[in-house]
Amino acid sequence: MTRRFLFVLGSSRPDGNTELLARRAAEQLPEDVEQRWISLADHPLPDFVDRRRDADHVRAPSDTNTGLLLDATLAATDIVIVSPVYWYSVSGLTKRYLDYWSGWLRTPGLDFKANLAGRTLWGVAVLADHEPSVADPYAGLLHNSAAYMGMRFGGVLLGNGSARGDVLKDTEALARAKEFFAGEAPLARFSAGEAAPAVTP
Repeated sequence: MTRRFLFVLGSSRPDGNTELLARRAAEQLPEDVEQRWISLADHPLPDFVDRRRDADHVRAPSDTNTGLLLDATLAATDIVIVSPVYWYSVSGLTKRYLDYWSGWLRTPGLDFKANLAGRTLWGVAVLADHEPSVADPYAGLLHNSAAYMGMRFGGVLLGNGSARGDVLKDTEALARAKEFFAGEAPLARFSAGEAAPAVTP
């Protein structure tokens, strides 16, 4: 099966540190691996409305931002959340995209959870802090989302930076980027009493 990577860009600005790090990692993918990059800032989603008790769950048309992201998500074998660490977790744009997963779970005919089961969720993040544990809630959010969906979890590639382009000075993060997408990610599982997984060292 041909691998198809969807890179979901959650920063409010283009070419930020997190995107730069993700593109360095993506450069290592084989040429036959499809890549699709979608900026949530360029394709904003409406405020998510929880309709779990309503009966009007309708699949969004493909010519809308919601339909575009839904179709791209379903088509991907690997989904990469590319979001800076904001207040210890993902950006607001990214959280809204993940909120939409809740609605897609209840959309008739999608079988959203079954379709994503076995696929792989990854994270790429840059934070302006030298303490990696600050990003534990970020990694935990993605790991638990993958576990709930029956997905594999590839971990989080973490870099450091504040000013534009700072991450390109983070030689350790750039070295990790070369190997980040190599190998097969394990199936994510909930474990009673276990803390959120550590960010990729």
